[in-house]
Amino acid sequence: MSGTTESLSRKIVGANDLQGVVRSMKALAASSIGQYEKAVQSLDSYYRTVELALTACLRLAAPELLAETRSSRRAVKVGAILFGSDQGLVGRFNEVLVEYATSRLRALPGKVTKIWAVGDRIQALVADSGLAPSSLLSVPASVDTITSFVGQILVEIQEAREHDDVTEVYLFHNHPTSGTFYEPVGKRLLPLDLAWQNKIAALTWPTKSLPEVMEGVVPALAAFIREYLFVLLFQACAESLASENASRLAAMQRAEKNIEGILDDLNRSFHRIRQETIDEELFDVISGFDALTTRHV
Repeated sequence: MSGTTESLSRKIVGANDLQGVVRSMKALAASSIGQYEKAVQSLDSYYRTVELALTACLRLAAPELLAETRSSRRAVKVGAILFGSDQGLVGRFNEVLVEYATSRLRALPGKVTKIWAVGDRIQALVADSGLAPSSLLSVPASVDTITSFVGQILVEIQEAREHDDVTEVYLFHNHPTSGTFYEPVGKRLLPLDLAWQNKIAALTWPTKSLPEVMEGVVPALAAFIREYLFVLLFQACAESLASENASRLAAMQRAEKNIEGILDDLNRSFHRIRQETIDEELFDVISGFDALTTRHV
């Protein structure tokens, strides 16, 4: 019996230690969700500013300045950015996104020639899907590192387009909905075609004084387009990280519930065996006392 109780005691200690780790991961995930959600919210006013700046430029720009239309003579080469995770314990976070992106990409005209996979876990899934060669990018570890990360992606996209490796770029990531839930979303990032240009140019200016663009429309427009793409990628990255931590929080909540159930079973078994041991010892004492009493009689 002593060996059984010692074994159960070790299991209980191990389960308690694991429960402590799970609770720490829960707290970290919950804290990270708030951090990335605040980062997304802080972009709203800046995005509005960039959008208005583009409106001012595009109202003065020639319609053909940005109009990139598909040509039947030019093969469509599709590139895609998929935001996944480097770490596990996130449920089907990566699988859901890859399934959604694969469905969307295979329905597009042209050939998928390039994929930027953000995270080790999602790169493995992309490789298994057989869509296209993927370039691995590490997931930013904090809000502070998202800026440099987005800058790296923008440089790689520009190089790919200059070398005619891609003509269109799509963006896929998980978007947080409520609580620990999320959903995959996707949009075309490039090219910025005439429809986009007309939509931005038609936005209402917030004041009666119309803006003027200093030192030429073309350089200002190029700078604001880069900021526009920067905001979209930053937002996608922050939303993906918030969704990842929400998925991890849900996984840790399930793990904690399972551990609590296991601990209840272990404690019940421990107390039952301990009581049985005590009962056996008492029975031995009583039997010995009865034997001694009978002998003296």
